[in-house]
Amino acid sequence: MSTIIGHNYIGGQRSAAGTVIVKSVDASTGETLPHDFYQATLEEVDAAAKAAAAAYPAYRTLSAEHRALFLDAVADELDALGDEFVALVCRETALPAARIQGERGRTSGQMRLFAKVLRRGDFYGARIDRALPERKPLPRPDLRQYRIGLGPVAVFGASNFPLAFSTAGGDTASALAAGCPVVFKAHSGHMATAEWVADAILRAADKTAMPSGV
Repeated sequence: MSTIIGHNYIGGQRSAAGTVIVKSVDASTGETLPHDFYQATLEEVDAAAKAAAAAYPAYRTLSAEHRALFLDAVADELDALGDEFVALVCRETALPAARIQGERGRTSGQMRLFAKVLRRGDFYGARIDRALPERKPLPRPDLRQYRIGLGPVAVFGASNFPLAFSTAGGDTASALAAGCPVVFKAHSGHMATAEWVADAILRAADKTAMPSGV
């Protein structure tokens, strides 16, 4: 069982510098759940962004295989989240257990899919869309698209997909696959869920020796 403490994650550490406390609620009854979550201060947001930026040079130079191992490890940790986790997500979202179990599989599957892309290696190629000088109303020049990471990525959790478009969702998976650290903003509707998943990601990061701040 994960211990929910409601602190922010910054550079591999926990931080609760703010004074604004927010609560998670039972989506079916409106009952307040027994967890305090500390809303991040502007300084904490800045520190999280700087930690991600500091991790970027080291993370982007890791081999594709190393990043794939990280994504696979995240998937394994997600799949290992048991019935207690599913019950918590159901309580925060009022979604049925079968839906949550399916979405958990989708979320871990997205991580494994991007791991396969990394191992396949074709993402290293560049694509050139040739100019269309006669196109109306405006011509199009050559477009060169290179599949490389460009720096840290900010991801905002969705309200209606507490797993697949949240902490470890597709946006996070694609950014991590591309070599980009992620700064994630949990949705206020399922903060306890987000913390459990964040802990799973951190366990995977520790197991695969990811740079702090990724």
